[in-house]
Amino acid sequence: MDFDLTEELELVRQTARGFAEAEVAPTAAARDKEHRFPSDEFRKAAELGFAGSMVDEDHGGSALGTLGTALVTEEISRACASLGVTLSVHNGLVCGPLMVFGSDAQKQAYLPKLATGEWLGGYALSEANAGSDAAALRCKAEKAGSDWVLEGAKLWITSGSEADLIVVFALAPEGVTAFLVETASEGFSVGKVETKLGIRSSPTVEIVLDRVKVPGDRVLGEVGKGLHVAFGTLDGGRIGIAAQSLGIAQACLDASVSYAGEREQFGRTIGHYQAIQWKIAQMSAELDAARVLTHKAAWLRDRKRPHTREAASAKLLASQLCNRAADEAVQIHGGAGYTTEFPVERYFRDARITEIYEGTSEIQRIVIARQLLGR
Repeated sequence: MDFDLTEELELVRQTARGFAEAEVAPTAAARDKEHRFPSDEFRKAAELGFAGSMVDEDHGGSALGTLGTALVTEEISRACASLGVTLSVHNGLVCGPLMVFGSDAQKQAYLPKLATGEWLGGYALSEANAGSDAAALRCKAEKAGSDWVLEGAKLWITSGSEADLIVVFALAPEGVTAFLVETASEGFSVGKVETKLGIRSSPTVEIVLDRVKVPGDRVLGEVGKGLHVAFGTLDGGRIGIAAQSLGIAQACLDASVSYAGEREQFGRTIGHYQAIQWKIAQMSAELDAARVLTHKAAWLRDRKRPHTREAASAKLLASQLCNRAADEAVQIHGGAGYTTEFPVERYFRDARITEIYEGTSEIQRIVIARQLLGR
């Protein structure tokens, strides 16, 4: 087995790291405090091709594939998990399904705008009574001549207040169907804006669809086959959140190593003490293991090979690692880690959501078990 990245992918990783350190990290704490969307940072990321990583070159993308996108997501999330999830949703949950399920006309209409960052994408599946139970949708889609009319509300929508195009799942008479909804459409509005524990620079909102008219040619995939679109897309989304988890965990490890080499107690830096060494060693070992699993899932997806179990496993283990690493990073920093003087308190807050969105840890275990048991 060859664990080395290709020369191209290594360049992608280095470019993303340099960009994250120079352009993203300096503003991350302030944006988190102000709950401010990273508009400038997203635009600059798009200029590097990071908004079109899942889009082919014919439609203006950089065609980095799932593994390339995961590398970018990890490096950017290491500096700012909010921008990391913004790009993950945009690439994995909007551009990705458009490339797979979109018609030629849909691709021509939307992918160039999304790939260049002119437009931002969002994904709307969850509702008040349809979170883990994705089939229990109440948002309705009714036929009106050649058009569709959407009525209902969606919750927990990442970038919903900033997006230009949202993939919306609604219940049509034929079954759950995916629609491409432009947020400038009459009847589309943003409802409640959530106040969150972490990921504060990424808005999470309710969107309200008040008889929003959607042309018939904006059905993504087939009418009544929306869950096929959703579940196929979520495999990629889980890899994206696994990559985000790796980035947060790496930031926790970096901060812990740095602090352990500077903080002195009893006449020595705390890095000399076995209790601290073991925490750092465990963090590093688990991070390496989760990274291999995430890269394997991405590699399989790029080759169109079965990867549902691998994606769920990567998301499960990487998100758990992320939370343990954040907890240990705060512990290593002691009282200082509980203040905003050091970034580990932000990492701690940002880490928690990784075990919840794109399918909770409990759902990942169900997915893995069903794949193994054939149920």
